[in-house]
Amino acid sequence: MNSMTKITDPVVGFNVPAAVGMALEDVSTPALIVDLDAFESNVKYMREFVEAKNIRLRAHAKTHKSADIALYQIEHGGACGVCCQKVSEAEAIVAGGVKDVLVSNQVADPRKIERLALLAGKARVIVCVDDLGNIDDLSAAAMRAGTAIECLVEIDCGAGRCGVQWGQPVVELAMKIASSAGLTFAGIQAYQGAAQHMHDFEERKAKINTAVAQVAETIELLKKEGLECDIVGGAGSGSYYFEGSSGIYNEMQCGSYVFMDADYQRVKDENGNFISEFRNSLFIWTSIMSKTKKEVAICDAGLKAQSVDSGLPVIFGRTDVEYIKCSDEHGVISDPSNILKLNDKLKLIPGHCDPTCNVYDWYVGVRNGKVECLWPVTARGLAL
Repeated sequence: MNSMTKITDPVVGFNVPAAVGMALEDVSTPALIVDLDAFESNVKYMREFVEAKNIRLRAHAKTHKSADIALYQIEHGGACGVCCQKVSEAEAIVAGGVKDVLVSNQVADPRKIERLALLAGKARVIVCVDDLGNIDDLSAAAMRAGTAIECLVEIDCGAGRCGVQWGQPVVELAMKIASSAGLTFAGIQAYQGAAQHMHDFEERKAKINTAVAQVAETIELLKKEGLECDIVGGAGSGSYYFEGSSGIYNEMQCGSYVFMDADYQRVKDENGNFISEFRNSLFIWTSIMSKTKKEVAICDAGLKAQSVDSGLPVIFGRTDVEYIKCSDEHGVISDPSNILKLNDKLKLIPGHCDPTCNVYDWYVGVRNGKVECLWPVTARGLAL
């Protein structure tokens, strides 16, 4: 992990919460900390899974928005490249050294298309499409830039967001891509996002089985037109074992597996147990800042320190206290036995890791109670 440590002498203060070598107890709060042992375990598990299935991993960088973590996933985690959701996110990750990036989203704005075409001169760039006119715009931009853009046709396989219906609509778009200058048809994007946080195993499996069947039929229709799919991509941390074992998908796009969050750990396996192959590695490090009431403590991690769209954070390793509500700058913790004291520190498992990471400038990597590294959140806040 030391090879990833680019910042060795930061000036602690302002937005820098820690320095390498500092004790965890001395890290300023609220801060985003990464348990490096758990993080490395998660990365290793996913690498071994894709290797065993003889498929690829294109790790989703929207989770962490960090060039350092993306490079670690490529070097040590078996990733062939990464996914991003925005052009600006892809630009930042490529500037950080990644050379293979999929914008797993549509890019329709003319200025963003121009930037995407220019980015294709610095790295392999792939983008999703679901519109014939958008293909013309991408082609024109690639020709002006003198670059080549690879395209995946996106299928709406149940998430109800972007994408066309499976089958013939995909073939129509794929043929248009294949005949367009500056573009290459690279395959299919089929991510069932609505299934990722379905807690029940059988419901989740049924959703993915439907998607797999749609993708398989579409691939056969494409083959009849002489079109092969280099990439059949999708899957997330809640469903990867279905797509990865399908024999149809060949590229996993999991992101949250590196960190996990409170909501993902409510997802159950086929035996009704909570998913346990991935460990919590991401935490909000918070301090008790007020203790004027016996049964309540106030911490410094409120709404501005996290995303609560998937529920409130869970206090890691504690059953005697509970995070019960929050406002902008304050978190309210139930402390029925009056155990907590001023300046006590707690680890919070965020309800939803991706948007929580987006409000921090730094990851503080910790091992054995010491700060081992600092990673900037490279693409923090970038949404263009």
